[in-house]
Amino acid sequence: MKNYELVLRRVEADLAAGRLRVGGRLPGERALAEQLGISRPSVREAVRVLEAMGVVRTATGSGPEAGTVIVAEPVSPLTAVLRLHLATNHLPMGDVVETRLLLESWAAREAAGRELAVGELKVAEELLDRMDDGGLTPEEFHLLDAEFHVALSGLAGNVLIAAVMASLRSAIHGYVLAAVPNLPDWEATVVGLRAEHRAILAAVRGGEPERAAELVAAHIRGFYRAAQLAGFDGGTAEAEDHDRADDQVE
Repeated sequence: MKNYELVLRRVEADLAAGRLRVGGRLPGERALAEQLGISRPSVREAVRVLEAMGVVRTATGSGPEAGTVIVAEPVSPLTAVLRLHLATNHLPMGDVVETRLLLESWAAREAAGRELAVGELKVAEELLDRMDDGGLTPEEFHLLDAEFHVALSGLAGNVLIAAVMASLRSAIHGYVLAAVPNLPDWEATVVGLRAEHRAILAAVRGGEPERAAELVAAHIRGFYRAAQLAGFDGGTAEAEDHDRADDQVE
């Protein structure tokens, strides 16, 4: 085991045991080095790794914000990792799409099955209203589209699912935009996407779990097929089943 990994193990154990919490500070560099019997450069290396992972933030000085503080920012590091793996083709686009299908279908089903508090749907509704603006560029539309899907996933009440979804959507945003020229008719596509979004949210609002899940799956598959994204094969039997849900939306 490398020396910096001793620090990571120590932080993990302290978090699990409750000795460290969000907002708490790590012991100083010298103290950690002495406690673990490693060099101070090894401690600094570990802190850099933890910072890149979104576990801590560091600030120099002697004020109340100084030191190495435990934070909770899972989305940014997850997004960075996914972007890198997508860029190197370590994550095939087909696998990414299937993962979205699993997560978003589950999230829509859960959200529709919950008793949502008044106002929980407000963010998603406002995003749909903003997407109705006919002057949006494809990039502006898809940024709002991404926010809508993240907001929808958040309605399931699972923080980890919401964080993973935010990372997935951010990581593939560039690929989605690159596929826009492949669409035969962008204006017609936008009209269809708006209608599908509305139908999905209506199913969630109306407490229809299975319909919400089916509509989300059809929506995702339909866009990737139309955009002809490399690595995605929407011609399976399952996709044909979802096409029927697509027809219901249209």
